[in-house]
Amino acid sequence: MKKNQLIVLGVIVVLVALFFVFDLGRYINLEFFQAQRSVVVGFYEDNRALTIMAFMAIYVAMAALSLPGAAIMTLAAGAIFGLPIGLVLVSFASTIGATLACMLARYLFRDAVQNRFGKYLGRINEGVEKDGAFYLFALRLVPAFPFFVVNLVMALTPIRPWTFYWVSQVGMLAGTAVYVNAGKEIGQLESLSGILSPTLLISFALLGVFPFIAKKALSLVSKRFGKGEAG
Repeated sequence: MKKNQLIVLGVIVVLVALFFVFDLGRYINLEFFQAQRSVVVGFYEDNRALTIMAFMAIYVAMAALSLPGAAIMTLAAGAIFGLPIGLVLVSFASTIGATLACMLARYLFRDAVQNRFGKYLGRINEGVEKDGAFYLFALRLVPAFPFFVVNLVMALTPIRPWTFYWVSQVGMLAGTAVYVNAGKEIGQLESLSGILSPTLLISFALLGVFPFIAKKALSLVSKRFGKGEAG
């Protein structure tokens, strides 16, 4: 590994270590957010631009460093900003962060992995060059693997950064909308009776059934894609 790569890796290790040493994760949980929601929402109403920039910066950094808490941040976005603004913010922040994570992993590890296992990765590389966008879309739409794993694995392939970015943004959009909407409903809870509200129950139902709906949709698209190629 080259000197510049070692420096970048060292910075990443230090940042991740600081996150856990100072237990910053305690601020990224639903209980803490619910307790502080009125304060955060009030700050947002008085400082909209600053709150948006701070949220974007934190989300991008967490995604780029593959830190835990993306789901809570997405729910928080719905509670703070509402569905339209929250969806836009999370969509761009998560995609930018994922792309940065992918490019960092590629810069640090791709050459070493390809040099050592290149003969085993030949077919995979060819497949990604041919249908990489579709495979990535499938992984984003149906989250069978954690997104940070997808970022790291795709870093070892020849997929282009721009392709990775736009496919990730499109593929994650529906799932992001479901989570942001659930966060919006959670943010409106004022009492325990609100837990049984129809809109909140529907939001949680969507969280549960979305992967199955996405999988079915993807299966239909794949069949049509196959027929198109055969024709």
